[in-house]
Amino acid sequence: MILQPRCWLVPSQSVFSRERKPFKVIPVQRFPMLFFSPKLSLKRTGGASSWNCKQGKGEMVTVANLANQPPRSRQVVTSPFAPQRKSAEPSHLRPPHGTANLGANPANSCPLTPLGFLERSATVFGDCPSVVYHDTVFTWAQTHRRCLRLASALVSLGISRGDIVSVLLPNVPAMYEMHFGVPMSGAVLNTINTRLDAHTVAVLLRHSGSKLVFVDPASLLLIRDALQLLPPGHPAPRVIPVEDPHEKEFPAAGADTLTYKRLLAIGDPEFAWVRPASEWDPMVLNYTSGTTSAPKGVVQCHRGLFLMTLDSLVEWAMPRRPTYLWTLPMFHANGWSYPWGMAVVGGTNVCLRRVNAATVYAAIASRGVTHLCCAPVVLNMLANAPEGVRRPLPGKVRVLTAGAPPPAAVLQRTESIGFEISHGYGLTETAGLSVYCTWKGEWDTLPASERARLKSRQGVRTPGMAEVDVIDGETGRSVPRDGSTIGEIVLRGGCVMLGYLNDEEATKAAIRDDGWFYTGDVGVTHPDGYLEIRDRSKDVIINAGENISSVEVESVLYGHPAVNEAAVVARPDELRGETPCAFISLKEDAAGTVSAADVLAWCRERMPQYMVPRTVVFRADLPKTSTGKIQKYVLRNLANEMGPARKGDCISTKV
Repeated sequence: MILQPRCWLVPSQSVFSRERKPFKVIPVQRFPMLFFSPKLSLKRTGGASSWNCKQGKGEMVTVANLANQPPRSRQVVTSPFAPQRKSAEPSHLRPPHGTANLGANPANSCPLTPLGFLERSATVFGDCPSVVYHDTVFTWAQTHRRCLRLASALVSLGISRGDIVSVLLPNVPAMYEMHFGVPMSGAVLNTINTRLDAHTVAVLLRHSGSKLVFVDPASLLLIRDALQLLPPGHPAPRVIPVEDPHEKEFPAAGADTLTYKRLLAIGDPEFAWVRPASEWDPMVLNYTSGTTSAPKGVVQCHRGLFLMTLDSLVEWAMPRRPTYLWTLPMFHANGWSYPWGMAVVGGTNVCLRRVNAATVYAAIASRGVTHLCCAPVVLNMLANAPEGVRRPLPGKVRVLTAGAPPPAAVLQRTESIGFEISHGYGLTETAGLSVYCTWKGEWDTLPASERARLKSRQGVRTPGMAEVDVIDGETGRSVPRDGSTIGEIVLRGGCVMLGYLNDEEATKAAIRDDGWFYTGDVGVTHPDGYLEIRDRSKDVIINAGENISSVEVESVLYGHPAVNEAAVVARPDELRGETPCAFISLKEDAAGTVSAADVLAWCRERMPQYMVPRTVVFRADLPKTSTGKIQKYVLRNLANEMGPARKGDCISTKV
């Protein structure tokens, strides 16, 4: 099974023994009793009260029976997934006087989890609004009870610890409640992008082994088609529709259909929720791709999400009781962990099913929005909104943007309206933003264009990320801080994922023996220590925050009977940041018989809409190296020379 650690650090006696002895490193090959189960939970085999292994010259080491540990105690002394570095070896120095018998104990070893934030918010902010959607307003006390009902009802349906529960929802109240209620049942939350096609959804459901899926009325046809594409014999997840009384065009569910509302009605609002046995227990499963037969499912644990949640609040200096507008889809890396963050500060979550300039400006004006997160494409949308749509801001509105490098011109235009923009960088594998363009006071006096240029950089590590670097791929050393020498961005810290579900090869490629997580993004380090992305490895195209692999698009194009060669690169786009630009050479007998419309129609039938190329360029031949490899940098330069694509463009050219 994947995600198996190379070694465990265990004390030579029970974790809670009064006698403290140096830790022993036990290779996993000699200690195979702990492993990841298909249910994404740490389990053990065997019924002995403890396990003994010989280490060194016959010396015995003991790991206490997990069942005998105090309740709510951490079950892992150190991360079983972190590579052991020489600098991290246990010290053999004499401990300070009087501390030899001090250490982990039942009172200080509760597993870290963001789920406990909800109980606190119900106590501190019980009567304050928690979730707002049209004329529906819940308080934090109500949200707490609703999430407990959800967890209880899931358990009554047979959902148990480690089961996968999928969610196919927009930013509605139920989507927010899923982020607490599902893991409170012991299950692992899997949010699915509502923009995917049926084939991709089917791949994700099969790969994850999902037991149950909550579905928005607008996605019922999508899930129906996806279930029909599951392999014969594969158990289909149970489907529970989530009603939306504000969407009148959706037909009402039948009287015998178990809907989300009816499910909550059978739940217990006093349910004792299922706490993690270990803070390393998986809590969420998010997919970075999924349009191939081998998607990458990112597994995040309770500990990592706890750290990321608090880290994101500290770095953004989030005040108490903000009004937060959900323009960022919660299916994008769990909304950068802000569903749990809003519970910490007692914020008001303003849900928004559809994100466009009119709905965003209306919500800001009517709800007094103070904070929102979004991709740069939304910034551009707000900056270019018609005068009839744009409304005066009720006060300072702070915006955190990430997902693609924001153009400096877009930042400048948006801030001229009155928005206060912050910029960060993160990945699904880090559960949110791990690098942040932390602002310096002396930059305030610079010209607007220079401020925008500085703010468009990715920045420095957040307080909760241990280390961030840009390293040379050949030497493994840090690149010079000259703003021009490129290298790969690498990270290490408690927010990094456990690994990829059922993909040991990809996990080893990303999390390596040198202790770094390799992002696949390449960039530079400026003299002031701030990072900036200059390109992306594997030719990833970022379309309005959606990552698109050019290889996946090319594979579809190569399937067209008339296509001889195909290469896809990013072209600047005024609205979406980047869009795919396809360079195609046709077979000799097909020249002149295939149009750009034919190619686009072929793509639309075989991939999600956001992946479909917006520009098609026909060439007699594609440029190649002496070894026959297509020179993508030449094509990228051609795409840049075309200038930014504009709304309504669908260009077909011959070169």
